[in-house]
Amino acid sequence: MSVEWRGGRLAAAVLVTALLAGCGGEAQVPDWTPYDPRDQARRERYGTVTGSDGITLFSTGRRGSDQAATQGGAGGGGGGIGVNAYLWRASLETLDFIPLLSADPFGGLIITDWYQPAEVGDERFKLQVLIRDVALRADAVRVSVLRQRRDPRAGWVDVPADPRTATELEDKILTRARQIRIASSGG
Repeated sequence: MSVEWRGGRLAAAVLVTALLAGCGGEAQVPDWTPYDPRDQARRERYGTVTGSDGITLFSTGRRGSDQAATQGGAGGGGGGIGVNAYLWRASLETLDFIPLLSADPFGGLIITDWYQPAEVGDERFKLQVLIRDVALRADAVRVSVLRQRRDPRAGWVDVPADPRTATELEDKILTRARQIRIASSGG
């Protein structure tokens, strides 16, 4: 063996030994968690995954009239999701004819799969609904429409969608959210 080969092997062995030595030891984990007063406020506003009663998903830990009084008619809708529950439910009901690709109730994003109406065989649509607030307001929902047209040579090609389509869907979602809110308040 040449001297260069032995030197390279020695250097590699030293490097591997140093790396392995750095992996040893036990991680230092404090046995206490610092108190943050914002934690309780977050739990009350957004709830916990397990809830206070055990495995009750999306529970805020409050019940009945206590929960309704805390929401104070602001349109929160409860449920422990990160966005307005009325807008969320209205969005799902309005888009129930299109298969969903993704629905994130904490981030407020709904993405549909491509939908091809039977009467229009060479076009398809995909919708994205973003709920941006916990309040039931007109500017809390935003709809984006993606549209494609089939080209015999190039397959599906993106084409601009009519902006009125997004506005009409936003109006339908808001109208349905108001109907749900009125029905839930008993009026």
